[in-house]
Amino acid sequence: MWSKRICIDLGTANSLVYVEKKGIVLTEPTVVAYSLMDKKIVAVGTEARDMIGRTPGTIVASRPMKDGVIAQYTVTRAMIKYFLTKAVGFSLVKPDVLISIPGGATQVERRAVFNACMAAGARATYLIEEPLAAAIGARLSIAAPSGSMIINIGGGTTEAAVISLGELVSYKSERIGGNKIDEAINIYLRKKHSLIVGERTAEDLKINHAHAFLKESPEDATVEVKGRDMRTGLPRSIELNERELSQSIQRPLRGILYTAKKVLEDIPPELSADIVEKGAILSGGTALLKGIDMFLSDELNIPCFLAEDPLSCVIRGLGMIAENFSLYKAASGN
Repeated sequence: MWSKRICIDLGTANSLVYVEKKGIVLTEPTVVAYSLMDKKIVAVGTEARDMIGRTPGTIVASRPMKDGVIAQYTVTRAMIKYFLTKAVGFSLVKPDVLISIPGGATQVERRAVFNACMAAGARATYLIEEPLAAAIGARLSIAAPSGSMIINIGGGTTEAAVISLGELVSYKSERIGGNKIDEAINIYLRKKHSLIVGERTAEDLKINHAHAFLKESPEDATVEVKGRDMRTGLPRSIELNERELSQSIQRPLRGILYTAKKVLEDIPPELSADIVEKGAILSGGTALLKGIDMFLSDELNIPCFLAEDPLSCVIRGLGMIAENFSLYKAASGN
């Protein structure tokens, strides 16, 4: 009864922490900087992200999550411990942790997340599937006998689901998201302009200048891109057309579209009618990409809407589960 419930949305790009009865207390990039000399964590979150591409040889700044699952177990465990300490402070009673996982995670991947939380200091760990948490956080009426569609587009994965009566009727997950869009920009600049740019530069170009829906992309706007020339190895800057940039990200966007299409193909006609009427809700950080709602609406022939604050849908859903935990335990049989 004295144990606090902590919710963690451990994303590929960003992590959010929610404390029961307090709300969201932490929003940090999922980046850890650690020393190779003494194997200690140097920085976590925003401070560590600012070090990416700028560290000396003795310090490594990396993203321990890849495609929504743990890629570096020890570093992830240390990061979860940091989040728990920062959220709760010193406490003799260990917290209960509710943590989101991709719906398509394997048993090995689920066990890795569970073990990392327990080793970081959790009293008990509950794994909650991201599509359900996102749908709850977006305030969809998932318990009703009608279809509700959520497309959760994160940094590492895209998960699309149709939910009815509180259960996943149709679900599809692909390991494609914001990171693949960053990669597409990077590859394009290398091939077309012989320019090497860093991870942060590609991400900034995506956020500030790329447009998912080419029909709405400006034709004349340009942006200055700075990087290293592949041929000479010297610093160089180019003027890049924003429409050209938008065209370079169409392939990963097609992967996101494919995920949503597969879900719609697998549902009964009555639920299809519900979704034509109500549309789909977009959540996740990559849902903030300019024009992605118009792109998906145009291709899927259904209205697509951005959730309120798409980045925090999953953590808000986890928080609602934590605040009504007795109902969750009764429904899940835990």
